[in-house]
Amino acid sequence: MILDTGFIIDVMRREENAVRRLRELISSGETQAITTPSLFELYSGVSRSSIPRLEKGRIMQTLSNLVVWSLDTKGAETGGEIDGRLSSKGERLDPVDSMIAGIALSKGEAILTRNVRHFSRIPGLRIETY
Repeated sequence: MILDTGFIIDVMRREENAVRRLRELISSGETQAITTPSLFELYSGVSRSSIPRLEKGRIMQTLSNLVVWSLDTKGAETGGEIDGRLSSKGERLDPVDSMIAGIALSKGEAILTRNVRHFSRIPGLRIETY
């Protein structure tokens, strides 16, 4: 299961539904992964924080047991196709979300997100929410 950036942020904020869902994933033994584009988003937020050292520590602690999947060639190809198809239909999607979806599709994984509206426009992508 790929954990979207928003889910990680909600876990760090101790949002009840996110924490409960994370516990369910852990108890089920399902692999929890994050993508390098999500890492980019998280660390971009650190640089804008008024308490960057604390925020970076919280991120590192939250991510300590997650698998990290990089944007490899197949994920980039898939994500680029997603971005191009949606753009040609006038349905812009944040390029980072296209990359995350490309990684998920290339790995055969679902995305756990609260941003269902964005990701639901991508055919074949399995989405879970909390």
